[in-house]
Formats: sequence, structure tokens, C-alpha cells
Amino acid sequence: MSPVPHVVSRRGVLAGSGALVMSFALARTAFAQDPQEAQNVGEEARKPLPQPGSLKNEPLLDAWIRIDADGRITVFTGKAELGQGIKTALLQVAAEQLDVPFESLTLVTADTARTANEGYTAGSHSMQDSGTAILHASAQVRALLVAAAAGRLGVAADRLRTGGAAVTAPDGRSLSYGEIVTAEMLHVNAAPQSPLKDPADHTVMGRPVPRVDIPAKVTGGAAYVQDMRPTGLVHGRIVRPPSPGARLRAVDAAAVEQMPGVLKVVRNGSFLGVVAEGEWPCIQAMRRLAVLARWEGHSDLPDAATIDQTILKLPSQDTDILDTGHLGAPEGRRFEATFTKPYQMHASIGPSCAIAQATRDGMTVWTHSQGAYPLRDALAEMLQVPPDKVRCIHVEGSGCYGHNGADDVAADAALLAVAVPDRPVRVQWMREDEHRYEPYGPAMVAKLTAVLDRSGRIVDWTHDVWSNTHLTRPGRAGHLLPALYLQQPFTPPPPKPLPQPEGGGDRNAIPLYRFPRGRVTNHFIPDMPLRVSALRSLGAYHNVFAIETFLDDLAAAAGIDPVEFRLNHMEDPRARDVISKTAEAFGWSSAGTRRPGTGRGFGFARYKNLGAYTAVALDLTVDRDSGAVTVGRVVAAVDSGEAVNPSGIRNQIEGAIVQSTSWTLFEAVRFDRTRITSRSWADYPILRFDAVPASVEVHIIDRPGQPFLGTGESGQGPTAAAIANAVADATGVRLRDLPLDRAKVRTALGRRPASRAG
Repeated sequence: MSPVPHVVSRRGVLAGSGALVMSFALARTAFAQDPQEAQNVGEEARKPLPQPGSLKNEPLLDAWIRIDADGRITVFTGKAELGQGIKTALLQVAAEQLDVPFESLTLVTADTARTANEGYTAGSHSMQDSGTAILHASAQVRALLVAAAAGRLGVAADRLRTGGAAVTAPDGRSLSYGEIVTAEMLHVNAAPQSPLKDPADHTVMGRPVPRVDIPAKVTGGAAYVQDMRPTGLVHGRIVRPPSPGARLRAVDAAAVEQMPGVLKVVRNGSFLGVVAEGEWPCIQAMRRLAVLARWEGHSDLPDAATIDQTILKLPSQDTDILDTGHLGAPEGRRFEATFTKPYQMHASIGPSCAIAQATRDGMTVWTHSQGAYPLRDALAEMLQVPPDKVRCIHVEGSGCYGHNGADDVAADAALLAVAVPDRPVRVQWMREDEHRYEPYGPAMVAKLTAVLDRSGRIVDWTHDVWSNTHLTRPGRAGHLLPALYLQQPFTPPPPKPLPQPEGGGDRNAIPLYRFPRGRVTNHFIPDMPLRVSALRSLGAYHNVFAIETFLDDLAAAAGIDPVEFRLNHMEDPRARDVISKTAEAFGWSSAGTRRPGTGRGFGFARYKNLGAYTAVALDLTVDRDSGAVTVGRVVAAVDSGEAVNPSGIRNQIEGAIVQSTSWTLFEAVRFDRTRITSRSWADYPILRFDAVPASVEVHIIDRPGQPFLGTGESGQGPTAAAIANAVADATGVRLRDLPLDRAKVRTALGRRPASRAG
């Protein structure tokens, strides 16, 4: 979709609540204490205010809300539904501010031909960016409709009321939104301020509306891109090299092309695929092709057993992201600890899938990529066509949260679609494709030091973190896996660190706690032993794990309860509320005598120090013979600002707790010196039903009228820390190397390795 020129009209100015801005500026000037202050205030008031959320980049109201003459209302978002529930929450926001029934709205998610370009759906930004844009756009659209109705009904706007997609006068006369709207009414720029409804009057926002995306998912309906079967569909499969660094030397494709149902074998350099009429014939052809392919070369991978030492030895770009000064050595007891995290997978339950169709008009791709526009640009570069010749339409995928194989499989499908014009080509990755070739979450190392004074307060804090990039998402063809294997391969762009305040490997490395002196250094490592990218919460998971477990050790050294110790160093009142609420709901202060092998733990963080506040308390049991850790009761509290859908927030925190439990207790990518050896669930175990926490209780601290804060990634770090702290409480032994699997627990407790059956 080409950008529409910004239109500034008299209607747009009048719709922008200009009187409110003027009176606010006059009042501040009138109460200024001196002429200079009055001048400063006046100059500040004259500065143009930015539009809220994603309206900054796409200010036209009809980019977000469309009302047809027949009364149909469509809401548009450039964000993608990934299972986080934003379809429901965004519809609630629009329904509330437009004063229309929730069920009457239609939502269109990321589509490069229809929606605004909101980049990636990532970093828990959907509600902050798109939710805020829709909130204000909807309110301003309602104000425009009321103003137009006032003129037609001959009634002052402040005497009209809205409801049921209509504007009604005191005498009962009414006009529907469809009757009021004109072709150009909403084609105006949004104002920086909006006539938002008082949160006390909300009837849709703040209510636990059932999620619109769930029914099809739990009834076996068509919920995912994997379920799509458009007319004329054919199937594609890709033959992967045995090692990422291998290249295709030769292949005898003639025998495969003669197999029943096979339409074409596609080779471009070391990219090798097959297209067939049916899925099973395609899989059979792919397997035959794999046997016939001859590869040469391989990757030189590091030793998996010492990957943490390898990371520390690689060249790094070092940046102090916090330095409050270190003049002289502080007095007190000094403590230090090192924490490690392995490479981890997204481990999507449904392997990545995409459908592509090439026609004379261009390429259309149905994809579960988290960045429809960036993927479009990367595909256009790979295919050597203008970006407007590629359309990417987001369809949910079965498994996501981060940069998994969604973009790569879209590129696979596009390359195969070019070979069979006009036929939609569905490429479904195999499980071993997903495990061996998705971009992983980077391995990381963090070293922390702290000094405690005699009163048990932290007076000095140092945090060093080593990590690769956490972002190689598309935008360029070199970010797409198949583009690396073409006859004329694309080169991956140089990896870059993500800047603060959000950060990448250093995300959440700056503690929210207040210490007199502190230094935090990000050691960014450009070289990537394995292909990596964004995994949910990026570096926050590991940094919060390190900070929060280190705090427990310091609290023990000071002889202070861990929750009290945190509160002693916390000034942020909303953080204190979340910590206190979690401790109270868990019954932290009233814990009695516990059985041997049981422990309790606590963890807290504000995601990115600017998102949601989340604290987690839990108890668990450690089997000292097998090393198995069983999580019992989990209690969490979260402050996400204004809660649009409390059920959706609970879903997200519950999901974060379960996901983090899996990462923390089970997950690590296995590899040898030439290839990835995690090819199946047997080689990459994840949490199963018998390891799900016994209960999860989530308390929401609602802040009506406050900005939306991202929720989905706020619980992973606190959960990991709570588990590790509870394991230490249960065993008396501190484990700092993730995952805290059975083997590590047994070793730490001095137990012999269990038998194969154990």
C-alpha cells in the first residue's frame, strides 16, 4: 500500500480539540511565576504535539477506522495476532470509543495492501502502539460523527449522545453512523489529543470479553495458515543441507521428476525443492531427492560443552549502558556470580508454513511472519521485483513468539511459486527443518558483582552481559534462509545491537532497583557461531534470571527476607505495589514449616523498565534422587496500565509462566562440531503436561486511564528467577547455568547419574 499524502484541512483542524489545547496553554501561562517562565510555557505550548502511538507514523484516521454507507465498520491494525489476544483487545478499544456493539466490528490485521505499516509485532508493543492509535482514532472518529450529526439535526453537539452505532438527539431523532459518514470525512489527520471516554463510563474496555481467536483453535476449525487450502493448491518441500555450511554439488533430479504427482524439481544454486499435486507425494519426492543430493563442505561449530567460554573469547563491542560513577572502592562485603544460558529454540508446536502464489500481477504470500512489511521488502529484493509487486497477508501460525521459521518458509514458498505460475504453493516445514534451521535464541553469559554494607544494603552493583544480536528479522533478503543458498546468494547484513532503552542482549540488564553506584556493560558479539534472532523477551529472560537470583543470594548474606530486601531497594511505587500484592496473595510472610525437598522462590521485573510490572512467587519440589523439579502453586501480580481485557492479560501471564518453566527446566539446543543434532522432541525436550505447574493464580492491578503497557513478555524472567530461587531454597545449592534440568540438579546434589530409564 503506497503512503497516502498527509492532508491538513479545516475540518481536520476543527476536529482536533483545538479549544482544549488553547485553554490548557493559557491557563499554564496565567499561573507562571515570572515572565521568563510564562515565555517558556508559551513556547512549549506552541510546539506541535505528536500523535499518540502508531498515529505518529500513519496519522490518517481512515487508515485505522472505516465506516461504510451501509453501516459496516472495519478496524485496521498493522500488528499481527500471534496468540496474545490482540484481536479481541483492539476490537474492545474500538467498540468502546466508537460506542458500537463489539460484535458489529470487523478487524483486519497486518496486510501490506490494506493496513498501516507498523513494522514488527514484537517487544510487547501491540497495545502500546496499535492499541493507542486505535483508541485515539476511534474517539476522534466518534467526535467527527457527532459534529456532523449536530449540523444535520440542528442540535448542539454536547446535547447529543452516541450508542449502537448511531447519534441520537434529546427528542429521539437519530442518525446511524452509515447515514452520517461521507467519502472524505475520515480522510483527515489525527489530532494529538482526543475526547476519550471517562474510564468510569466504560462498558467494553476493562471487561473479560471472550477471545475471538479461540473457538476455531479448540474445535479443530480453520485457525492457522497451516489449515488454508485455496483452490488449485499444490504442495512444496525443501531439501536442506546436512550442515548449515554445506553446498549442493550435484543432484540427479530426473528420477524424482518422473514420480507420480510431481510437477517440478526446483534448483537454484544450493536451494533445492520440489512441487507436487499432493502433500504425501511431495514428501516422498523430497525424501527421494534428499537421498540423491550430493553435498560438500560443512560448518565449523564450537564445542557445545564449553559454549559459554567460547562466547567470552569472541571479539565484542563494549558499551556502558549505565555508569553512575565508581570513585574509590566501596566498603563492605563483595559478592560475584556468573550465569549462563544456552541456545534455545522457539520450538513451535506447528512447524512453519506459508502459501505463495505468483501471477502476472505479482506475488501474494500468506504468512505467519511477525513483520508483514519487512518481509515484503526482503522478498522483493530476493525476487528482484519492486516491493509493490509483493503482497504479504498475515495469517496466524501454530506456534510463534519471536523470529522462528515463518519468514524463511515464506521465502521457500515464493521461490517455488515462481516455478509454477498461478498455482498457490503451500510449503510446510518438517519437524527436523524447524529444529535444525530456525534462528535460535542466543546463548548468553552474565557476570554480576555487588557490595553489601553493614546494614545489608547494596552500595555497588556491576553487571556485564555477553550476547550475539537478538534481531536478524527480515527487511533485507540476506536475512532469509533460502536466499543464502541461491546461485547468486545474498549476504546477511552485519548484525547490530538493539539500542537502549529497550535493548537486545542487554534488555533488562539495568535493574529497576536503586543503588548508590552502578555500572552495566553490554558486550555485543558480532560473530554468530549459530544462526540466531529474536526469541520471546530477548535478553530480558536471562538478565532478570541473573539479577533476581543474585538478589536472593545477597538477601541471604544480609540475613533479610528476599521480598523485604527487594522493597528496601525499590522506589518505584507501582513496582512496590506489584511486589507486595504478589507476596500477600502467595502468603509469603506466613510460610510455615515445609517438607524436605520443597522450596519457595520470588522474582520481579518491569519488562524493559518501561513495560508491564510483573512479580512471581511459587513453590516447588525437588526429587533429590532423580533431580526432577516439580512446580506447584504459582502466584503472580501484573500492572499493565489500563487493563483492556483482564482475561487476555491473565492468558498472557499464564502462558509466560508455562513457557518460562519449559525454558528454565528443560530446553537447550544440542549440536556437534558440524551440525545441529536436536532434530526432534527427543533431542529437544520441552515441558509436557505432567510438568505444568499445579496451579497458576494471576492478580491484575488495573490502572484505568493510564497508558497501555506491554504484557506478553513480562513474566518470563521473573518466573525463571522464582524457579531458581525455589530450587536453591529446597536444596541449599545455587544453580546458575540454564536449564536447571535433572542432570544439573543431580550433579549439584552429588548424586550419581541416573540410569537411562531414569
